Amino acid sequence: MYHHVKKLMYTVRVGTPDPRFGNMLLEQFGGANGELAAAMQYSVQGLNCDDPERKDLLMDIGTEELSHLEVVGTLARMHLKPTKNDRNAAFADPLIAIAGGGGVNLYNSQGDPWTADYLKITGELDVDLRSNIAAEARAKIVYERLINFTDDQGTIDTLQFLMSREITHMKAFAAALESMGKPPFSIGTIPPTPKLVDQYFNDSTGIGDRGEADVRGPWNSGGNWEFVNAPAFEQMESQKAGTRVPNDAEGANGGSNGGTRAKASKASAGKGRK
Repeated sequence: MYHHVKKLMYTVRVGTPDPRFGNMLLEQFGGANGELAAAMQYSVQGLNCDDPERKDLLMDIGTEELSHLEVVGTLARMHLKPTKNDRNAAFADPLIAIAGGGGVNLYNSQGDPWTADYLKITGELDVDLRSNIAAEARAKIVYERLINFTDDQGTIDTLQFLMSREITHMKAFAAALESMGKPPFSIGTIPPTPKLVDQYFNDSTGIGDRGEADVRGPWNSGGNWEFVNAPAFEQMESQKAGTRVPNDAEGANGGSNGGTRAKASKASAGKGRK
């Protein structure tokens, strides 16, 4: 059950409205990393969750995100309000001025409508928690960028509050994931193929125009890692060197069914001559 209290989670104050900045704020209202997407993602995950403890977490944070949506919407509305009657201000965002009457709507800063495609919901609790950690990290970065594009102190204070809560949620989701006690790469129930899972394919090779080179690090060396050239690259190099011999299944032309097609073609031609 939801209940609305006529009080914002954080009091919003704007000194000088900036319609262009109000348009930027819509990214956190109806955008991919915005508050509505977060509220819907966590709430739907919570509805699907059979773990009562982590269900409570998801519903708590999902509900808080609705409060954040109200804060962002109020902040954006205060910046966009001049577009309702001021012609010059309306030029900053004709969509808001003409279609929305100077108010917010479920669009991002580019005017694209909100979509459920933004939501990451798998029904696997540990996978969903990882998605949520990443979602909070993306939202934190968006708020940080917004702070850097305004000089209005009241706006900065509001965005600082919202940005800080993203880190709070990251910490909560990370703790919930860790408390499940699953190995970090234990996803689902079907185990990966042994050896193959530890092979690192060096698919980007050579020296780039800006000096980019192949690099070794803990992501492709040490531990159980096996560093190998990509199979397609090895085949290409062996063909250049003239050392690759096609197997029976590939046939003389290198295709997977080339040999079979060639034999069938010869047999058909022989029958025709008879």
